[in-house]
Parts: sequence; structure tokens; C-alpha cells
Amino acid sequence: METVTLNNGMQMPVLGFGTYQIESVNTKKAVKQAINAGYRLIDTAQYYGNEAGVGQAVKESGISRDQFFITTKTPLSGYAETKAGIDESLLEGKMDYYDMVLIHWPIPDYLDSYVALEDAVKEGKIRAIGVSNFNHQQLQKVLDEATVKPAVNQVETHLMWQQQKMHRFLTEHQMVHEAWSPLGQAAETIMGNKVLATLAQKYHKTPAQISLRFLIQEGVVVIPKATHLKYVKENINLFDFALSNEERQLLRAQDQRKSLEGWPSAMAMERDY
Repeated sequence: METVTLNNGMQMPVLGFGTYQIESVNTKKAVKQAINAGYRLIDTAQYYGNEAGVGQAVKESGISRDQFFITTKTPLSGYAETKAGIDESLLEGKMDYYDMVLIHWPIPDYLDSYVALEDAVKEGKIRAIGVSNFNHQQLQKVLDEATVKPAVNQVETHLMWQQQKMHRFLTEHQMVHEAWSPLGQAAETIMGNKVLATLAQKYHKTPAQISLRFLIQEGVVVIPKATHLKYVKENINLFDFALSNEERQLLRAQDQRKSLEGWPSAMAMERDY
């Protein structure tokens, strides 16, 4: 599996398994399936209510914990709530540590929440800090105050909204761009794209595989979700081909700067450049 180096020196896989909207009762099975297919980056969140299933799947895999990169997210506002929430996540997932914890969205007191995450790094409870759904102005406020630099911003990113403005900002500040919904929930506007279809035929891949490979080659970490084994395996089978510069340019031209989710509204400014 290809990896990217975070600004603290940690290695993070460029492709992971997303668990959003996987019900807690089904999470262990789904994550075990993903682990068996080769995934080592697993993305969960307090809000998803499935940290326990992720932890169970990792523990029962028989694979050393240090071979995984487990990310969770906190939606809690302020220092005390966030600090307590980290401990609850560790208990829920039966983890000694999380590789990374993200602030899930720009909650009212995200600067104090960030301080709680910095203290958790010092205490060995987490190894890296990131944010999610932050626009560049909100992220700049974090950067201005941080003593532990954020490593990642996880934002809606797919063929229809490639987040080129945000990508430039993150690259400038030595942060990793991570995509949630990298397939746009398999929206017809993406999966029916003619350029994707042509490239899929050329490389004997699916449009989804072409789309994911494109994002990875653009320097974006992707965490697609799938529960059917066929798609779990397809989504990780991306490393036996590479798109040419000309093909990537064709795909860049498909960018409509269009959010398929419209959330959070504060991200709308990133469509203007």
C-alpha cells in the first residue's frame, strides 16, 4: 500500500476504509472484510457510533496494532468535553491510542477543543491531530494558535469538486488533503462521466476505480465506504496502473466546483478561485 508522510513524520496509507453510515451492529463484519482485503487505514468517528466495532475488528484480525492507522473524530466543543470524549473513544474502541483524531467540523469552541487534542498527543493517547470540514480561514486560525501542527484536513472531495483551492492551501502548509465521499456517494453525475468511462475501458477498470486512482495521483488520501465485498475489493485494487499526465488533465477539466452535500455551508468559499 502506498503511503504519504505526515508533517510529524508518521506514514499514513493513501487509501482507507470509511465507516460512515455503517450501523454499529454491522461494523465489525464490514471492517474485518476490509482488513482481509488489505485495508490498514480505518476511519471512524464518535458521531458514527461504531468505534467499538472498528476496535473489535482490529483486535480480532490477528494483525499487530502498529500495522494499522486508525482515525476517529470528535464533534465536542471546548477543552473539557473534548478531553473527556477522547477517553470515551479509547474505551469504546478498546484502543491504547488512536493514530489520529480529527475535529469533525468547525464547532463553536474549536480552538479550545484543539488544545485538548494537543494535550492528548503529549499524553500518548493520540499520535496526530487533524480537522475536517474546515475552510481555509478557520484552518488558518488553528495554525496561528497550534503548538502541534494539524496534519490533515478531511473535506468533501470528488471528481465534481476537486477542492483545488483547498489543496493548494494544504500543500503550502505541509498538510495532507483527505477526501470524504471520494465517489460522491456514487452519484450518476460522477459515475456516468464520459471521460471516466473511456479511461475505465482503456485500463479495464471501473469508473469508480479510475476516479479513486485520479485523486490519489493528485495527492489526495481517499476513504471510500463499501459493504459489498465486490466493491471493497475493487476500491483497493488501484495500484497496478497509473494515469498519464494528459489523462489527469482531462479529469481535472471535469471539476465543476460543485458540492453534492452542501455541508457545511462555510465550505462554499472554497469553490471561488
